[in-house]
Amino acid sequence: MASNEGGPPPAGSPWGAPGGSGPQGDGRRGGGATGGAPGSGGQGGGGQGGGQGPGGRGGFGGWGGGSGRGPGGGGGNGGGPWGGGGRRRGPNLPPDLDALIARLQAFLRGHGPSGGWRNTRVLALAAIAVVALWLASGFYVVQPDELGVVLRFGAFTGTTPPGLNYHLPWPIETVLLPPVTRVNRTDLGFVAHGGENGAPVQVLDESHLLTGDENIVAVNATVFWRIRDPQEYLFHVRDPMRLVKQVTESSLREVIGTMSLDPVLTSGRDAIEQAVLAGTQARLHSYHAGIEVNEVQLQRVDPPSEVIPAFRDVQAAREDARRAVNQAESYRNNIVPRARGKVAQIVQAAEAHKAALIAQATGAAKQFDSVVAAYRAAPAVTLERLYIETMQKVLAGAATTVVGDGLKGVLPMLPLTGQTPPAAAGAAPPPAAATTAGDGR
Repeated sequence: MASNEGGPPPAGSPWGAPGGSGPQGDGRRGGGATGGAPGSGGQGGGGQGGGQGPGGRGGFGGWGGGSGRGPGGGGGNGGGPWGGGGRRRGPNLPPDLDALIARLQAFLRGHGPSGGWRNTRVLALAAIAVVALWLASGFYVVQPDELGVVLRFGAFTGTTPPGLNYHLPWPIETVLLPPVTRVNRTDLGFVAHGGENGAPVQVLDESHLLTGDENIVAVNATVFWRIRDPQEYLFHVRDPMRLVKQVTESSLREVIGTMSLDPVLTSGRDAIEQAVLAGTQARLHSYHAGIEVNEVQLQRVDPPSEVIPAFRDVQAAREDARRAVNQAESYRNNIVPRARGKVAQIVQAAEAHKAALIAQATGAAKQFDSVVAAYRAAPAVTLERLYIETMQKVLAGAATTVVGDGLKGVLPMLPLTGQTPPAAAGAAPPPAAATTAGDGR
């Protein structure tokens, strides 16, 4: 068929002007019906493929039927624009970039002048929507237990309070939300819910500690902590849970290693908790970890399971000894104050008797001095007075019988009523016969 070069494209042509002919096969795009003539090597249109020609490029078969022949000919019969019959290219072959570029250009150009304007407007609206969504992605919400930490190109720039906040969208700024008011828990020596039915599971490498007197004790502890400085917490610590656990274990081993077994098992729990809390906080502060330890609790302090029965027997004996000591202390607290009160009473009575005797002796001495002074002044009168006073004292308690001078023959009598005369030493009682002989015969 004759070639059509430079003329208007036929009606319904999808590719434009038909291909032309030339001495070296330099054809143009073929028409919609038939491509270049034999020997022209022009590119075929959407219908039949290109022609053939010596040394010329094969016809562009398009995407319809037909085929192009000649060196490098292709297309047609549903094949690709460069040959191959529409079969997929192998994995080692380069992609058909020209065809992809041509299809992209056709999509962008559209089918007329108005199509290009519509596509441009759609692209502009799409770009505006993308930019708006990108800017809107900077809004974020900080929860009440969190604190927003804003990073600009990975560097710390500031913090934001709870609520709705905004930052420049990624990749300019990003936000981290650490829970600064949440109290975190770290267990040492056991896993809280690691066993069946949520039972704790012991971790022997962490729980077995050596005391100062070279005994082994199993200790389970729980540490409660929170974030104190978000910047230090995020940039100085890679694994906060692991750091808190290791630092607490180090402090606990140090404290237990300076104590004997008895206070560790009995009365030293409070002292151990306070010492471990202080040591752990000091180490975390030196690491600039941004963590504050609120409390350290000893959950379990026991000897190893292999020797628990023996330790229970020892503890029972200690309880018995402590009970006996308490009973003795109670008895002492009861008897000692009573004895001390009785001693104080006796001492006070003796002091009073002493004071009375001293006062009496002092009064008697003064009275004697006054009598001596009176005797020196009037000896006869003083002697008479002393005699009368003495007789008054003697006769004051005696029974007195007054007998006049005119009564004669009074027999003096010594009343022995109520008195038993002392028996002579070694004297036997009188015989009964002698008493009977004296009865009126």
